Amino acid sequence: MDERPTADDDLARYGYRQELKRSLRFGDLLVYGLIFMVPIAPFGIFGSVYQGSGGMVALAYLVGMVAMMFTASSYTQMSRAFPMAGSVYTYAGRGISPPVGFLAGWVIILDYVLVPALLYLVAGVAMNSLLPAIPVWLWLVAFVLLNTAVNYLGIEMTARVNKVMLVGELLVLLIFLVVGVVALAQGRGHGFSWEPLYNSATFSWPVVFGAVSIAVLSFLGFDGISMLAEENRESARSIGRAMFAALLLAGVLFLVQTWVAALLVPDPASLLANGDPGGTAFYDSARVAGGGWLAGLTALTTAIAWGFANSLVAQAATSRLLYAMARDRQLPAFLARIHPVRKVPVNATLLVAGVSLVLGVYLTSRDDGITLMSTLVNFGAMTAFLVLHVSVVVHFAIRQRSRDWLRHLVFPILGFAILLYVVINAKVAAQVLGFVWLGIGVLVLIGFTVAGRRPALAGIADGESADSTNA
Repeated sequence: MDERPTADDDLARYGYRQELKRSLRFGDLLVYGLIFMVPIAPFGIFGSVYQGSGGMVALAYLVGMVAMMFTASSYTQMSRAFPMAGSVYTYAGRGISPPVGFLAGWVIILDYVLVPALLYLVAGVAMNSLLPAIPVWLWLVAFVLLNTAVNYLGIEMTARVNKVMLVGELLVLLIFLVVGVVALAQGRGHGFSWEPLYNSATFSWPVVFGAVSIAVLSFLGFDGISMLAEENRESARSIGRAMFAALLLAGVLFLVQTWVAALLVPDPASLLANGDPGGTAFYDSARVAGGGWLAGLTALTTAIAWGFANSLVAQAATSRLLYAMARDRQLPAFLARIHPVRKVPVNATLLVAGVSLVLGVYLTSRDDGITLMSTLVNFGAMTAFLVLHVSVVVHFAIRQRSRDWLRHLVFPILGFAILLYVVINAKVAAQVLGFVWLGIGVLVLIGFTVAGRRPALAGIADGESADSTNA
């Protein structure tokens, strides 16, 4: 008889029951991560990154990928130590202390709860540009209802839909790359050049990292894989391997597509000087390569990818975060309810849908809605990642006195330094609103403490070291 501990045994050791359905394999996790990041994510923000990088858009994505690899390393270490749902909330709570975990979860809520609303809004605007007779808010409602229905049917249904959507996105990307390369070979655009990767006339590290702070939005989502730890049927190592694989594949796709698009920009000087207020820079490059049909195809695919595929997995990840915090009594208990048949956090899923609907409809009335939401999402994610890196150092290097200096000290410190630079250079509005949200979290934490409900995690007594359960 095989007496090796199972994933369910590991979960029980931390004081939890297995309630979610373990049905996902490495391939499912990889597809989930790729869909969350969106292989064609640069389609929507290409112009902003191009301007911010002085035309070196491929370099911005390359640096962004390297920076996120350090964060993926920290996620890998913590997901092996604590193989359960909750992501940074769980890792900081058990790696440092439950109150720190609560604040980390509170901050990353800013990212996860706002992401679906942002995606629905972007998709609604894109579809409205193709079919002006249908208002943005109606497209938004349709996307919310569709995604909620799919997520309600269970994680297996979500995984099947993910695979179909990923194939569609990759097919459109392949069409763009083939048509774009052929167009360059025929003399359209500016011909082959290394300038999208390095341009001595515009290069400086502040310029590059300023663009990285925008480009890094395309990579957000790989961390959502960690939310599915309790639905992973393989070893905990699959979570980390899926993160690294998703990051590497997405990063290569981002670099190649932006390089080709940069060589096809119809008016580089104007894009550098005036930016891309309409968000059509990538579609303009597609039009140079193949005409109106390719511009329309890339725009339509962007709308479907953001409004359906990406927001589908974002809603799933967010519901798992709320579920993890609720079962630890750090959010209302009704969010921890699991559907008896579907084995999904049904109330958390419906709440995310409701918040996305209300926020999305409200933001359709604001001209700066997309910009404001984007910067807030970026701020929330980067701040949570900073706490993640600290968790690795505290849990492994300090408490366990690990001698794996590279993964438990050097990589987290490098990742922390890069992300701190990004946070410091975030827009002022995002900094103000982000710190206001953090301040509210601190007040809630104080309220819990005064009421005798100081945050605690299952399997960790008040005052007990978080690593004492990780024998």
